[in-house]
Amino acid sequence: MTKATKGRGAKTAARAQKSNTKLPVDRILKGDCIETMNALPAGSVDVIFAEPPYNLQLKDSLHRPDNSKVDAVTDAWDQFASFEHYDAFTKDWLKAAQRLLKDSGTIWVIGSYHNIFRVGNAMQNAGFWLLNDIVWRKSNPMPNFRGTRFTNAHETLIWAAKSSDASGYTFNYQAMKAMNDDTQMRSDWTLPICSGRERLKDGDKKTHATQKPEALLYRVLMASTKPGDVVLDPFFGTGTTGAVAKQLGRHWVGIEREDAYIKAARKRIAEVEVLDQDTLGFTQSKKSEPRVPFGTLLERGMVQPGDVLVDGARRYAAKVRTDGTLVTGSEMGSIHQVGAKVQGAPACNGWTFWHVERQGQLLSIDVFRQQLRAEMH
Repeated sequence: MTKATKGRGAKTAARAQKSNTKLPVDRILKGDCIETMNALPAGSVDVIFAEPPYNLQLKDSLHRPDNSKVDAVTDAWDQFASFEHYDAFTKDWLKAAQRLLKDSGTIWVIGSYHNIFRVGNAMQNAGFWLLNDIVWRKSNPMPNFRGTRFTNAHETLIWAAKSSDASGYTFNYQAMKAMNDDTQMRSDWTLPICSGRERLKDGDKKTHATQKPEALLYRVLMASTKPGDVVLDPFFGTGTTGAVAKQLGRHWVGIEREDAYIKAARKRIAEVEVLDQDTLGFTQSKKSEPRVPFGTLLERGMVQPGDVLVDGARRYAAKVRTDGTLVTGSEMGSIHQVGAKVQGAPACNGWTFWHVERQGQLLSIDVFRQQLRAEMH
């Protein structure tokens, strides 16, 4: 990038910050990713998914054992004059991306061993706060035909917040756990590479050498977005991000400069059907649920002053007072404080610990809280 280009980019960014330009969602914007991002309104994007050029530094053609040529990444967009040029490009597009993110926004960057370490270093230098590195383990990787090194069977994703003091970013922990058979999802993901009918082709040739599988974007967007959020992909390619975002009821913005990719992406996304509202629902994090004070249960008559609460095994008991505190012996306090004290524990979730007897059966007081939350929704 020349000094003149950088100057134009800075002026464009200044104009964008001053204007009230509305973000053009659900569209592919043709052009240079840095200049285009700098022309968009600041703080307008919830999540960015970026697959920047890998800068593979390929020296020779690659052939299979049968002497057929491997369709590797040899496109001009992946070629840089030097590491210094690549680093300057990385710094510039990350700066543009950071400006676009909302304060609660996050960014995903995927890469191979050729570039991801340089990108990660640039992200930290730019002030992004790294949340996770995800290892995408390919269940069907391309073999190493030359037999000169290990098979490249994974890529790395970096997930980061806009800054170290950013808060309120989306992580759908409970949804991820539900997708993983009620087990906390780990940072190593085993998914296949893009193949079969999902792989876009022009005759026998791949439309895009590094088309990502929809399964990967499905997991990324389910983890870090909500329906209605805006997802931007500055290296849009054949539109995997847009296709999955549309299906999941998210808005998307794609930036791409190659006409062939834009044409393929538009056709692909046009054929995607949006899921209905019932299907778009997912398991919410408990932290995102409306707060219900225990005293509200007394006000609504669900629990009465003087009721005796017990734990599930009836080992401990405490009486409810008019202000919603509990008392047992010399101990007094909230449902959480008294629950912790009777157990000699540092903390206690009083909602799940305490029960009240109704018609001869113990009923968790959390049942009443969920009833009130349902009313709020």
